[in-house]
Amino acid sequence: MSPTVSNVTAADDPILVQRAKALRIANLGQRIGYLLYGIAIIVFLIGLMTDFNGTVSAIVTFGVIAGSVVLAPAILAGYAVKAAVRDDLEHGRDIG
Repeated sequence: MSPTVSNVTAADDPILVQRAKALRIANLGQRIGYLLYGIAIIVFLIGLMTDFNGTVSAIVTFGVIAGSVVLAPAILAGYAVKAAVRDDLEHGRDIG
């Protein structure tokens, strides 16, 4: 009896394992990116209420730039994994 696509489990399929790993990394990147944005906003608001000096400006700038560098690829990777899962479902392939 030849194996069918529906008999393949997530543990057996290296593509599904790699896709799950990519989704975990993308989710972590999104959390870190949004955390950096949040820190930048909080420090900016604290700087407005107190003395807005060079340190505050440097932290806000770093938070926005680092958040963008981390968040943009993470969002794209998340959408790519979701699109691959949707494509598998539309074509009747088992996704584990």
